[in-house]
Amino acid sequence: MFTREQSKLTQKHLGLVRMRKSLRKTALVGFLFAEFVISALEVENMNKVPMTVRGEKLLREELDVLLKRRPVISKAIGEARELGDLKENAEYHAAREEQGICEAQIRDIEYKLSMAQVIDVTKMTNTGKVIFGATVMLIDVNTDEEVKYQIVADDEASIKEGRISVNSPIARGLIGKMEGDEV
Repeated sequence: MFTREQSKLTQKHLGLVRMRKSLRKTALVGFLFAEFVISALEVENMNKVPMTVRGEKLLREELDVLLKRRPVISKAIGEARELGDLKENAEYHAAREEQGICEAQIRDIEYKLSMAQVIDVTKMTNTGKVIFGATVMLIDVNTDEEVKYQIVADDEASIKEGRISVNSPIARGLIGKMEGDEV
């Protein structure tokens, strides 16, 4: 997305192109506009979301299941169409709703995968510093109770399985700490 200044500047340059019919000026404005688009794409690339290999695999498996459902849903829509009047056809409306939900889930997963920066935690060296993908052991100093967590992406988080989101308050407090630090 453009900032307000970039948008105004782009509009100003486009206005100059309309006023002057010189191809040279048009090429310059086209270049400036392309430069703004490239800058916007660079900003978008900076917004990558970390994800473990396991998380990527789970998302790809879910995507495969959804893609295999597409033809089944299309067939159900076709069969429901043959039943007659579409206004009062509950099967048709149910199949269309299911198709909409399925397509939304597919788009969501494809977006998450496109924005993911996959990090293989098995190839990371242990420096003693808490980072994304690290597994940490927390000890309550009052009760000596131990809790083990792995810091993962939002979609992978499951407190029952000992995985917490990198955006959770606990993980944000742990990131950057060294082994032995009190939190």
